[in-house]
Amino acid sequence: MIEDDKFHDECGVVGIFQTSKTTTDESGKTVTEPYSAKHFNAVQQVYYALYALQHRGQDSAGIAVSDGSEMRVHKNLGAVADVFHPEHFDSLKGRLAVGHVRYATAGSCTIENAQPMVQTSKLGTIAVCHNGQLINYEQLREMLEDAGCTFQSTSDTEVIVKLIARSYKKGLERALTDTIQMIKGSFALTVMTDKCLIGARDPNGIRPLCLGQTEKGWILASESCAIDAVNGTFVRDINPGEIVIINDDGVLSFEFGERTSKRTCIFEYVYFARPDSIIDGIPVQQARYALGAQLARENPVPADVVVGVPDSGLGAAVGYSKESGIPYATGIIKNKYIGRTFIAPTQKERENMVFVKLNAVPCDVKGKRVIIIDDSIVRGTTSKRLVQILRRAGATEVHFRISSPPVKYPCYFGINTPTRGELISAQHEAEEIRKMIGADSLAFLSPDGLMEAVKSVNPENYGFCKGCFTGEYPMACVENA
Repeated sequence: MIEDDKFHDECGVVGIFQTSKTTTDESGKTVTEPYSAKHFNAVQQVYYALYALQHRGQDSAGIAVSDGSEMRVHKNLGAVADVFHPEHFDSLKGRLAVGHVRYATAGSCTIENAQPMVQTSKLGTIAVCHNGQLINYEQLREMLEDAGCTFQSTSDTEVIVKLIARSYKKGLERALTDTIQMIKGSFALTVMTDKCLIGARDPNGIRPLCLGQTEKGWILASESCAIDAVNGTFVRDINPGEIVIINDDGVLSFEFGERTSKRTCIFEYVYFARPDSIIDGIPVQQARYALGAQLARENPVPADVVVGVPDSGLGAAVGYSKESGIPYATGIIKNKYIGRTFIAPTQKERENMVFVKLNAVPCDVKGKRVIIIDDSIVRGTTSKRLVQILRRAGATEVHFRISSPPVKYPCYFGINTPTRGELISAQHEAEEIRKMIGADSLAFLSPDGLMEAVKSVNPENYGFCKGCFTGEYPMACVENA
């Protein structure tokens, strides 16, 4: 396996609710009728949406579908294309569906931890997909085990499923509210019963979730690019602390608990989200342009070309180039056919995989002073190899610029972050890191510059979790070594 020198978001979630079929009769009158089985294609829509969210997780994928009386689920380890085949669409019929792609953080990468997670009781069946991470998972699991619950996985999502099922006799709204008030941490949920689709977002809105409308109904998704993938129309973001229930009557919205301040994960804009997504009113690519421009203002250096590390450094590189007036060049090419499952047995071989995954374009960099833009430095191994690649291709100088502040603290809210001991910026100052990676200069975006850049894109939607930079989190967390 390649050990990417990057952070990874835990997962992406999708939910589809198809309402009714609208036709025109002989007199030209519009007639709305319930869907028959031949009109069901919720599974295809979830499939396309999961493809659009594949960047959020490649360890497992799954879809659960309900036809109103029976719920079926198919999930397995691997990417969406590996897990689903045409025959699965024939057996997954229904007008409601939820889907999930996962990168393992809480719980290991096993089929038992793949989602959606389904719970059946005499009161009905529910399926849950979860993006985020619960910080009180162990306490809640222990409480449920003491009450007689048994668990099939090590995932915190199973705790959510069992909490909802335990309160289901009180009614759906009460079960959801009771559960959400008990769980602490980050969560964007899509929940499906036999009759309705539910979405919920944690009170701080750390993980994203949005609502869209399709030709046949409604969609919930982690990012707006998934709505585009099913030819839907973006409606709005789900608000922090909001629950939406979607059924044949439309979309019912209500808030749970006390209103808190919005704290969207800042790394969605720095790295995680697809550049064509809009999250909480902020276009991701526009934010990356602004990060690069601010980086150029804070950390100028004489150079001949600006290049970005594919793919997440490209937007910031364009912004840096425009602000500085230094020409933008492709500079580095990414091999699109190297996945996370590429076999590299030893640590040294995993680090050297950068040479296979990325390569310089000699005509862009030979004999030139190069500014290379990346979104972050985690362990520093990729940065070191990139400097070597550029020098080997003939670059006379290599100046590294990072479009975020130094990452010094782990994340507890759904990002696969190394411990502080593995974070290079937690152990070394910038000049020490510069020497370690072999660059001629190294500079990070300042914390204030980061906030100012994102705020400049949309001042109305301001409020971010930046705990990985500052160590200040939206809620108290257990200290990680």
